[in-house]
Amino acid sequence: MLGLSWDDVDLERDVLSIKRQVQRVDGALALVDVKTRAGRRSLPLLPWARDALLEQARWQSDHKRRAGESWEETGLVFTTRTGRAIQPRSFSRSFERLVAASPLRVIRLHDLRHSVASLLKQAGVAPRDAMEILGHSRISVTMEIYPHSDEATQREGLGRLGDALFGDGD
Repeated sequence: MLGLSWDDVDLERDVLSIKRQVQRVDGALALVDVKTRAGRRSLPLLPWARDALLEQARWQSDHKRRAGESWEETGLVFTTRTGRAIQPRSFSRSFERLVAASPLRVIRLHDLRHSVASLLKQAGVAPRDAMEILGHSRISVTMEIYPHSDEATQREGLGRLGDALFGDGD
């Protein structure tokens, strides 16, 4: 999300396009295209995410006013108080502080993708849809990180199969 540009946010249609990422190139941060075609994707913008982006726009507008001439216009959604790209290490440290101050189990920033995969599975999201959301190029990649089956999921699946074959008993 560090490479998200305001040009990639369509609040009229409630769609977010992921096209670029912030990466260190020759010692400086640069906005570069995502690595794969699957990584370039558009996702529906859910109401809570839309609200968060609107709040971020207000935050950024306020800081732009305060920074005055020291504001660097990058077009990025998530920036420092002076409009510059956020250093990935600074972002990681901020995440670590937030997790430490919360009642959540301590995890690394990178582990969030696996957490999202787990939550998508718990919510009953089909692996193919999870693949699109996560931006994987192949379903095999998704299936490697998608949480493995458990007894409760198996029981639910077999119960649905039984309902389809024999009716739900009503």
